[in-house]
Amino acid sequence: MCFESLCVFFSDKSSGFGPVFEEQPVDTIYPEESPEDKIIMSCRTRANPPATYRWWLDNTEIVIGNEDDYSLMGGNLVISFPDRSKHAGNYSCLASNEFGTLVSQKASVQFGYLDMFSSDEREAVYVKEGQGAVLLCDPPPHFPEDLSFRWMLNEFPEFIPLDKRRFVSQTTGNLYISTVRASDSGNYSCFVSSPSIAKSVFSKFIPLVPIAEREKYPADIKVKSPDTYTLLGQNVTLECFALGNPIPQIRWRKVDGDLPVERHNISMSGSLLHLYDIQYEDEGLYECEADNSKGKDRHKVHLYVEGAPEWVEKISSSERDIGGDYIMSCLASGKPKPHVHFLKNGRMYGKNHELRFTDLTFDDSGMYQCIAENRHGTIYANAELRVFAGAPSFEWNPVKPKLLGAKNGRVVIDCKPRAAPRPSISWSKGTELLHNSSRIFIWPDGSLELLNVTKSDEGKYTCLAENDRGRANSSGSLSVTDATKITLAPSSADISVGESARMECAASHDPTLDLTFIWSLDAHVIDRDREHYESKMVNSAGTSSSELLISNTQLRHAGRYSCTAQTPVDNVTVSAELVVRGPPGPPGGVRVDEVLTSSVRVTWSHGTDNLSPISKYSIQYRDVQAQQDWRDASTSPVNVEGNAEMATVINLTPWTEYEFRVIATNTLGTGPPSDPSPKITTRETRPVVAPSDIGGGGETSRELTITWMPVQPQYYYGSNFGYIIAFKPHNDPEWMRVTVTDPQARKYVHKDSKIPPSTRFEVKMKAFNSQGEGPFSISAFIYSSQDVPAEAPTIIEARTLSATEAVVSWVPLQLQTVEGYQVRYWRESVENEASAQRALVSSRENHTRLDNMKPNSHYLIEVRAYNGAGYGPASQRHKIYTKKARKSHRSQKTGFQTRMNYSGTTINIAWEQVEPLANESTVEGYKVLYRPEGQPSGMLYTTVKQSIDLPMKKGDYLVEVRAHSEGGDGAVAQVRIAGKNTFTLVIFLGLIIHNDSQIKTQ
Repeated sequence: MCFESLCVFFSDKSSGFGPVFEEQPVDTIYPEESPEDKIIMSCRTRANPPATYRWWLDNTEIVIGNEDDYSLMGGNLVISFPDRSKHAGNYSCLASNEFGTLVSQKASVQFGYLDMFSSDEREAVYVKEGQGAVLLCDPPPHFPEDLSFRWMLNEFPEFIPLDKRRFVSQTTGNLYISTVRASDSGNYSCFVSSPSIAKSVFSKFIPLVPIAEREKYPADIKVKSPDTYTLLGQNVTLECFALGNPIPQIRWRKVDGDLPVERHNISMSGSLLHLYDIQYEDEGLYECEADNSKGKDRHKVHLYVEGAPEWVEKISSSERDIGGDYIMSCLASGKPKPHVHFLKNGRMYGKNHELRFTDLTFDDSGMYQCIAENRHGTIYANAELRVFAGAPSFEWNPVKPKLLGAKNGRVVIDCKPRAAPRPSISWSKGTELLHNSSRIFIWPDGSLELLNVTKSDEGKYTCLAENDRGRANSSGSLSVTDATKITLAPSSADISVGESARMECAASHDPTLDLTFIWSLDAHVIDRDREHYESKMVNSAGTSSSELLISNTQLRHAGRYSCTAQTPVDNVTVSAELVVRGPPGPPGGVRVDEVLTSSVRVTWSHGTDNLSPISKYSIQYRDVQAQQDWRDASTSPVNVEGNAEMATVINLTPWTEYEFRVIATNTLGTGPPSDPSPKITTRETRPVVAPSDIGGGGETSRELTITWMPVQPQYYYGSNFGYIIAFKPHNDPEWMRVTVTDPQARKYVHKDSKIPPSTRFEVKMKAFNSQGEGPFSISAFIYSSQDVPAEAPTIIEARTLSATEAVVSWVPLQLQTVEGYQVRYWRESVENEASAQRALVSSRENHTRLDNMKPNSHYLIEVRAYNGAGYGPASQRHKIYTKKARKSHRSQKTGFQTRMNYSGTTINIAWEQVEPLANESTVEGYKVLYRPEGQPSGMLYTTVKQSIDLPMKKGDYLVEVRAHSEGGDGAVAQVRIAGKNTFTLVIFLGLIIHNDSQIKTQ
């Protein structure tokens, strides 16, 4: 007998068996630059006695020991210091013991490499902005072919992010840029990786130089997957990328069907179509479409699906009787159809899918292999055939010692001894030899059958088996019990979906036996733990009952329910019908014809009414491109009766791709929708929607700018969509017309040196497509651009306020076209005019403050008027000299003392004279701020002396002293005073002055 791959044989060699592979060699790629100096090809079997191993390379046996570079480690072959010229090829392992020989699957050893890129410099690529570019990778020699490609920009590891504008083909490695922009300028390098050998190389940099020009051109597909062969169950990726300006949109479809649901994905903005777990039905023609406002391009690729061999039926180990017949068969599927042949003990034995043995002998024993192969692979099925001879034995399968049978029932007693050749079988009851009769029958396999059993059939039954090698017998005793009978059968029922049904069943049985009830629906046993089903059972001596409750019944619960009362001896079954009425099923065969601009005719066939007549149909539609949800359609007739099989859908949008579905309703509810119809596109017609929000006006002198809100794509109503703009000076009878072909355009600029400034224009627009022109929009009124101011302002005064600030004023221009003034100022001989600081002032002002100036510097100032058309001429330049910087350092020491007298308390603060540096203004005096601690304001005193008397107050105060000059205030020195009332305290506070103006207490 066999258990999975382990077989137990009844013979003198029952403890032994032939080789069974547990590990076989696999294809290996050895990197030529690998630090490892050996390859290990695996081969391990389970066998008793243990197997011995031999290896073959390309049908030549490897002699272990004669070659220093080959050795065995168990059954594994170790290849030392691998060399492509000596060790590349196909390897197979042979495992042998006394029961036979098996050959492993073949496994290749190949050597992987990835050479460096050429050191030659790459030529620069010059491309006009708006056009597409292709940068060639040209990968170096390599093996295997599973390379991955990325591109670097300027330096490692700055890799280019991929989007709908940039694409890297994983077939060629080339970089494609659909629309080149100025920002694409740089040096590009192709980065190539081989995952099989864990190596990467990159090319010399290719300079990409965009040339300023933004011409638009139609989509042009440059990356085109060729016709592709793939294998069943594998994943495949089809590539498609187009150049064009604007950036093309890319879409995929299967020409002769739909893309596989849940087994496809589109990525890289449409450039990659991924198909997963390929099936034979995925074979066919796939189309990639790229389009932009300038045109479309299409590419079709044929996908061919083939399959490596797979077993439909394979051989298994078997033990057969000597002299018998046996068929060993194996079948394999695959595309192309696999070739099948057999090996026996490693040698060719048969060239078709079947081996037929007649009159088996011991010589037929051995290890057999069935091999199926096509161009995509080879598979092996292994089995051991053992021929057996022996006298009958009941050791492994005796007759059951205790047998039961139901009164008036049927009893079968098995007799299956182990014997070869096949033994003759005879039966006896007690001492009586049994023969075939109307109630007793001995089957060819040795089984004994008794019909209409009675109490008189009780007794001991013996099976006797005999062949030319010996005889054996085995016995069992038969007892007869009462038969099981149904006393209450379930009743048929007719209900609606959502209601409950109850079925009852009762039976009488032999009180010595246990009885169980089995409920089934249409011959399938019901899982009583499942939703909707609940059952309970009551047992008593000789009588039992069961109840099945079906709650919240659904259509799938309708059918023939059977109750089976079963004991270990017999069983009896009764049945009842459950009818479930419910909402109708989905209509079928939905088709669309008579396609017009805004209507189509939809036809369908009736679905199941689920035992309640259909009262009406409703139709739903979906805009495919908008990816919107299903919506109820307007139909003619408005109400579609239940006997109808067609209706007209109206109020559709022209030149729109739709799909439709139909839903049926009856008195019990609305059913599920049908499958969607094939997609259709309504016919084109001239547009009816005009652009909105028309506006604009002057921007640059002698220009008229017209702006609008584009029409949404669903209102194009046809191909070749664009706009017609009509405009004229107000009250002028003659219109000028221009055409804009970009449907997404939002602005048009009309340039004409004869356009008078600030002139009122009337503008209107309409849309057009390949079917004609639509209606004009409501007229809008805009103004042409102004002329730039022709006069220059006159500066009245410019003077410095401090080391960093100045003020300038001028005579305003009496022109209505002036919108404001620009003041520019820069350091003479230090800064150029282009780097000047700027201040913008409203036309209502004639002066402004200038800040962020450098101390002790000569500045030039000029003023000019501006409006929407630009800047007018500059005024004459005015020169000023900023003041020296304020004093930046503090006095070196500050001290104070307090005195108590009858009139109050005073504090004297004294400090040393502050001496200005060479680039600082002369000190004119000192400012002293006396404020309560924690408050920002207080009393401010000024003095030209180096001391001051301050009133002593209750609480804590801060005194801040700073020098003052023409250039402004200097840095502050600060002391803290704690208020005193009852004694005189003198404190000297030393302050250390640092160049960075930080003060520390000494």
